[in-house]
Amino acid sequence: MKSKGEIWHLLRKDFLLEFRTGYAISGIFLYLFGTVYIVSRAFQQIKPESWNALFWIIILFASVNAVTKSFVQESNQRQLYFYSIANPIAIIISKIIYNILLLLALSFLTWGALSFMTIDPILKPDVFSLTLLLGSIGFSINFTFISAIAVKANNNATLMAILSFPLVIPVLLLLVKLTAISIGLVAQDITNDILLLLGIDLLLLAMTLILYPFLWRD
Repeated sequence: MKSKGEIWHLLRKDFLLEFRTGYAISGIFLYLFGTVYIVSRAFQQIKPESWNALFWIIILFASVNAVTKSFVQESNQRQLYFYSIANPIAIIISKIIYNILLLLALSFLTWGALSFMTIDPILKPDVFSLTLLLGSIGFSINFTFISAIAVKANNNATLMAILSFPLVIPVLLLLVKLTAISIGLVAQDITNDILLLLGIDLLLLAMTLILYPFLWRD
């Protein structure tokens, strides 16, 4: 119960800080809508397979910009304060939940903006919505943990890119495949791919929960 209370208070703190400043979120939304607008103006007609690739390119870079600030924006004094009052598991879970909600909102906004400015090729919105949820979870866990590592390495962006690339590629490939199924480009049962993506998300979560306390004590 104590951990649940800590998670709630830490999550509330992240939302309050974001609403008070708003700079990071504003920049992400500007990037998102600016990119969608450029895509809509650059392509006279977007084929469904191109829409699939463009959608996940936009989401990938928006996710990197949105999630990697999780620990970078925390000052050393604030981290020391959290170290003295909170459980590391509660801290990482609150960050992951916050980033899942943020990425889910960005994903649906991108879907809506692309559909409004170009086309909406999605024939199975239920499959695509589930894909966005699992993709948001995978990206959130991956980039949140890598962000924590980068802070310990003095915000080394190169290290962050090297560590995140092999972890995000399997998730991204499955997301592209599931989107192709929801568009109708591939006629295939989604059960195995959904279970595989869910398994990767759970594996990333387990790895994060096991390793983060050691990183926190460093």
